[in-house]
Amino acid sequence: MSRAFTKEDDSLEIPIIPPRAALPPGTPNYVTPQGLEQLRTELAELEAARTRAEANRDNDADRTRQLTLLNGQLQALNARIATAKVVDPHQQPANEVRFGATVHLRTRSGGKPGTERQFTIVGVDEASVPANKFAFIAPIARAVLGAQLGQTVKLRLGPKEEEVEVVSIAYH
Repeated sequence: MSRAFTKEDDSLEIPIIPPRAALPPGTPNYVTPQGLEQLRTELAELEAARTRAEANRDNDADRTRQLTLLNGQLQALNARIATAKVVDPHQQPANEVRFGATVHLRTRSGGKPGTERQFTIVGVDEASVPANKFAFIAPIARAVLGAQLGQTVKLRLGPKEEEVEVVSIAYH
């Protein structure tokens, strides 16, 4: 695109650095071993992108903007890695829902009885709703943390409350 179609001061705008997943103040940054590996992989990818950006001499303004963005992302990621507290799921009690557990729930009342849900409780940077991985600070995870196998717990899902049973707990 020709410079005729861009604002002259585009290169002077401070880039917005996307924030990392929220972690409430004072809350430890728990991660699974796989979550720490994901963070380290992300770090290697960002460092490689920064190296490519540093080598690119085509447009100094774009290069500076891109480096500012990458350096901000690297700073936030390094801070997250520095505070990571690895929790080995295999060290958790097998019959209690703790960090790293894959939990299978069955609705008993309040919703559609018999409805089943399964999810894994992970760190904030590992969370992925499509992969059924929920952060340990998510309301559904907090509701079941500490529950025993076979125990019934209450979940507030939007405006209604459901009573669910912990059908199985696994640590992979």
